[in-house]
Amino acid sequence: DKSFKEGRRITMEEVATATGVHRTTLSKIANKVGYSTTTDVLDALCEFFDCEVGEIAERVRDLE
Repeated sequence: DKSFKEGRRITMEEVATATGVHRTTLSKIANKVGYSTTTDVLDALCEFFDCEVGEIAERVRDLE
């Protein structure tokens, strides 16, 4: 949504620089299903994207 609203592409590097979240962590969040991260990272991403946690993350229940 942020990319659409601003009419430009937002890069991982830009997000990493603005949030202080390492680019590798961002890549894992974006590409690895079920990747677990910290609330600090989620908070930084919510601040950057001006959104709520539920808009960028979802709970994945254990299948056992």
